[in-house]
Amino acid sequence: MTVAPGVEWLRLPLPMTLGHVNVYLLADEDGLTLVDTGIDTETCRAALERGLAGRRVRRVIATHYHPDHIGLAGWLQARGAELWTTQVSWLFTRMLVLDEQPLPLPETVAFWRAAGMEPGLLARRAQERPFNFADSVHPLPLGYRRIREGDTLTAGGRRWTVRIGEGHAPDHATLWSLDDDLVLGGDQLLPSISANLGVHATQPLADPVRDWLESCRRFQPLAEERHLVLPGHKLPFTGLPLRLRQMIDNHESALNRLRALLAEGPRSAAACFPALFKRPIGEAVYGLALVEAVAHLNHLLLRGEARREMVDGIWIWTLDSRARPR
Repeated sequence: MTVAPGVEWLRLPLPMTLGHVNVYLLADEDGLTLVDTGIDTETCRAALERGLAGRRVRRVIATHYHPDHIGLAGWLQARGAELWTTQVSWLFTRMLVLDEQPLPLPETVAFWRAAGMEPGLLARRAQERPFNFADSVHPLPLGYRRIREGDTLTAGGRRWTVRIGEGHAPDHATLWSLDDDLVLGGDQLLPSISANLGVHATQPLADPVRDWLESCRRFQPLAEERHLVLPGHKLPFTGLPLRLRQMIDNHESALNRLRALLAEGPRSAAACFPALFKRPIGEAVYGLALVEAVAHLNHLLLRGEARREMVDGIWIWTLDSRARPR
């Protein structure tokens, strides 16, 4: 679908709950720039090729390193495209494609146990092949063009300023047109869903909630009602100032519910699901929920509002009685 002169929106299939990822074609006289790519599967490649209709991609801009956004970048590079992305996104992708594991590492299993994963599920997942980047991300060849905060690039007949967000992925690039109302938001600027903010065994005391809230607040002075945001998932939308406020409120409300739950008594991270998500959590999204629960608890811990104690391999969280009431 053409969403603006020189800008086409393609929706590519994903074999997961969300079911799709949005990518965007920006047309210039010397070829196409593709913003994000989909994952490296036959189905996704075929859908992308139908959308390209024989046209050449000369450049790929990857907003961040997650597989649905960079998975086909290496495949397109092998066909002559140049990759533009942030340094962290390129390094993470190169590293994770090489880090293939047939079973979860002991550190990962210990992290799941410490978060309170249900024992039966933990036992099964400890014996299953985990998600590996190599399963859905084409290897990146050497060579890329680094983009960073404040850079200006030209694509689709427009000049775009790069603005970097954090929280969902480190060094997540968003592109803001200097010549009209378009914003390419990736997963940093989504309409009706919340980007996952997760903590993993690789950085168990990370605080992506803080990073996300700070990014939303940095974007607020830039956001205008006129902006048409082209997101990584769901539908393009307007009303970005309100949406940024909603995204901040969403996590601040979740933190308040978490404080209230911990005030009732100690909990593991998994035991915080009802307060954080207000709906049943099935196995399909259990892992995402678990890492997001740890993220919110870490935020309270690092603010000095919560404490944790290891009991039989599980972190048990409580409110810190010395913290100031909020």
